[in-house]
Amino acid sequence: MAAFTTPGLMAEELIRTPVMTEGPFYPDKMPLDTDNDLLIINDSLTPAVGEITYLSGKVLDAKGQPLRNAFVEIWQVDSKASYLHTRGENKDGRDGNFQGYGRFMTDSKGQYFFRTIKPVPYRAGRGFRTPHIHVAVSKNGQRILTTQLLINGHELNEEDGVYRQIRNPEQRKSILVDFKPLPDSKMGELAANFDIVLGKTAEENPDGTIKGGIGKSELTNGGRGPRPPRNQ
Repeated sequence: MAAFTTPGLMAEELIRTPVMTEGPFYPDKMPLDTDNDLLIINDSLTPAVGEITYLSGKVLDAKGQPLRNAFVEIWQVDSKASYLHTRGENKDGRDGNFQGYGRFMTDSKGQYFFRTIKPVPYRAGRGFRTPHIHVAVSKNGQRILTTQLLINGHELNEEDGVYRQIRNPEQRKSILVDFKPLPDSKMGELAANFDIVLGKTAEENPDGTIKGGIGKSELTNGGRGPRPPRNQ
């Protein structure tokens, strides 16, 4: 779902994307490939298993202006519900062809693009986390937002403790994303759009210090990879 509904709305009517937990499974060892195509690692001929999804959107500042040269990171479990992390579940059964993490630098229109898989639920304690993709945005080496996107209408959403911590109903709606079939796709590919609206200040740690972010020197290949199909 879009972060705002009608073009031309005043800046104060923009719904800020809520800050959400980074969680314990941000990669503790980066994959060999960190570009925006999570389905193929380097020059491998074997793609990851899962519902292919073209994820795209814009990063906007508090006034609704596009933010260029911001680094967008995503990370998520593979089709077997395993994170790219040494403490992740089902490490031995992990899909070795799934990158698990990717980066992209926004263009002049604030746009970002990823090719990944539709997220799946995974066990957390006695229950399950609803399917989600972790998203982080950095600018000038500072983390300015950490959030998550969820599948709109998924049955586990209302039972998810992380999602329920968001008190503002409009902010809740802003992270619910439709995964729509791509027209004429012979492989059942999906398209998802997630626009991100930032606050006015950099994100802080609990002790008041600024969170670390990724800088341009850390981005390999400029994060440039596949662009979404034209009929997305």
